[in-house]
Amino acid sequence: MPAQTPDMPTSFVTSAPSLAVSSAKPVSAAVDALVIPVRPAKGRRSGVIAPSVLTAVARRKVEQAAVALGVTGRANEVTTLPGAGIVKATQIVLVGLGVAKVDTTPEAEAEQLRRAIGAAVRAAIRSRRIAIATDPADAPTIESAGLGALLGAYSFTAFRGTGSATSASAVRSISLLADARDPRVKDAADRATIIADAVYAARDLVNTPPSALAPEGIAQAALDAVNDLDVAVEIFDETELIDAGFGGITAVGQGSANPPRLVCLRYEPVDAVSHLAFVGKGITFDSGGLSLKPPKAMETMKCDMSGAAAVLAAVTAIARLQLPVAVTGWLPTAENMPSGHAQRPGDVITIYGGRTVEVLNTDAEGRLVLADALVRAAEESPDLIVDAATLTGAAVVALGDRTSGIMANDDDIRVAVWESSQRAGETMWHLPIPEESRGTLDSAIADIKNIGDGKGGMLSAAAFLREFIPQDMRWAHLDIAGPAFNEGAPFGYTPKGGTGAAVRTFIQLATDAAEGTLP
Repeated sequence: MPAQTPDMPTSFVTSAPSLAVSSAKPVSAAVDALVIPVRPAKGRRSGVIAPSVLTAVARRKVEQAAVALGVTGRANEVTTLPGAGIVKATQIVLVGLGVAKVDTTPEAEAEQLRRAIGAAVRAAIRSRRIAIATDPADAPTIESAGLGALLGAYSFTAFRGTGSATSASAVRSISLLADARDPRVKDAADRATIIADAVYAARDLVNTPPSALAPEGIAQAALDAVNDLDVAVEIFDETELIDAGFGGITAVGQGSANPPRLVCLRYEPVDAVSHLAFVGKGITFDSGGLSLKPPKAMETMKCDMSGAAAVLAAVTAIARLQLPVAVTGWLPTAENMPSGHAQRPGDVITIYGGRTVEVLNTDAEGRLVLADALVRAAEESPDLIVDAATLTGAAVVALGDRTSGIMANDDDIRVAVWESSQRAGETMWHLPIPEESRGTLDSAIADIKNIGDGKGGMLSAAAFLREFIPQDMRWAHLDIAGPAFNEGAPFGYTPKGGTGAAVRTFIQLATDAAEGTLP
């Protein structure tokens, strides 16, 4: 493996602030910032309705200040007030929840709260101690607020130089103001912490420069992540991949000086009620291979391993939550580079299990590594396989950069995965896999080719993957190409850069399986 750049970190994990439940009253919480969600005042252009958890005096003063400052309470609007004369906190951070609608689902309300609290914490990122006052302060609300706060506090600074003007988040502790004696509230805060830690880990991996995270680095990250957990790790190196016939992973990785890997994580509790298999695309850098991408398109291609990062992070969280579900995580990881050893357009490769693929575009490489891993995952007869991948630019064209696509070989599963994503708070939409999409993949010399006719590229990519799933096995595919990496300004609890897309949906799927709500 090529030498690391001098002084470059070789291992790091961004630490989330501590999250705890406090029985302190909002007006008396001795913190640097008190976050208060507010609603718009009815019938006014400005003004808000402050929560009843404040005293009558403090509530009146907050509402008067909001009118003076023209605060509207619209969703995610953040306004900072001095705390003096109102509360003990140094400053008050008002954040809008928007107008309460009678037809809003509980899942949508929970996500709006997560986003609002995340936006407020980002605005208070220089505060060391933050308290959050929600109304109500029950367990579901506390979990949503806590998760939004932690996700909003994230910042990635591992590669900043000494004396950099950009420093890490100053937030060290976040207090959720509720009844600390209620075990349900404490459990909700603990769950929020575990999920946030998983999202942090995925974001860190995605944000890491490709020079510091080759396929071997993904394998090492997996070993490090489960070091103290009841999770077994199996790693296939390049020789083992060749000997076992993993032709997709080896073909994609053969052009790079950094050899490919296949990582398998196994969480197998004795009381497991079902078995889920998660598969994540792990291309640590995607140049496009000999079908070279334009230079601008390569700038964010360190994010092409977002699916693998999501699977790795989710398995660790599921193990920490001790869910009674067996989960097998598969991370096919390679670096797609052009060289004299790279695969060529026109090559025919043999996927694990024996099917052949005519490779007409080496930039359609993610589906090749996924095919290997999907066949291997299916050999163990899980109850459900779900893969996640930054697979197609067509997904971004169709759904934008904040919505993932869900495709499946079973209508009930496609809907169930969508419902799980809604509970998790991730924006996804379900799409078909038309039979005509499969027809565009017919090859004259192999079993299938790796690209279609350029129309409906997200759908034909899913049709390709479906070919490697047994007909009697349930499978869903998540194309996270848009949401996995935020190239724009931060919003809500979402930072610039890696977002941790699909982590929460994977965890929710395991939670739903444990509760017996998956079909």
